[in-house]
Amino acid sequence: MVQKAFADRLMDACDQHAEQIAEQWYKSLSIQKRTSSFRTHSKENCIRHAVFLYKNLKRMYFADNPYQEVSRILDASGYAEEQYGRGIPLSEAVYALVLIRRHVWLYAESSALFSSPDDMYPALQSTNRILLLFDYATYIVIQKYGKMAKH
Repeated sequence: MVQKAFADRLMDACDQHAEQIAEQWYKSLSIQKRTSSFRTHSKENCIRHAVFLYKNLKRMYFADNPYQEVSRILDASGYAEEQYGRGIPLSEAVYALVLIRRHVWLYAESSALFSSPDDMYPALQSTNRILLLFDYATYIVIQKYGKMAKH
């Protein structure tokens, strides 16, 4: 029960502060050497994808079939298709996802969402679940890039 309560707090924070977290993510994205191709695209388009993922993190996190839900969310966002169409290299599109994931935890830490020793185990469990979701997202994006490259 403690784990679900913590996860609910984290997911609600991501939903309620999606724009703020996405702004911080964009700052990291725009200065990273590993994501230099994103600098040629509008901030608004970049942030739109991050906001969409943050706002839908709870749906993915609590889904009975998280792989299918991650796939649905990525399809709805058009993330892979848009990055591919803009000529963003696959490595950079994947690293942008890594940064999106990282900023969930940077926000949680800066907001003191887990500050007591009792929060540490649920935080670890939530970390593992979010890692799984973004592993799925990475796999799906790589798969889509491969299909688009064949056409």
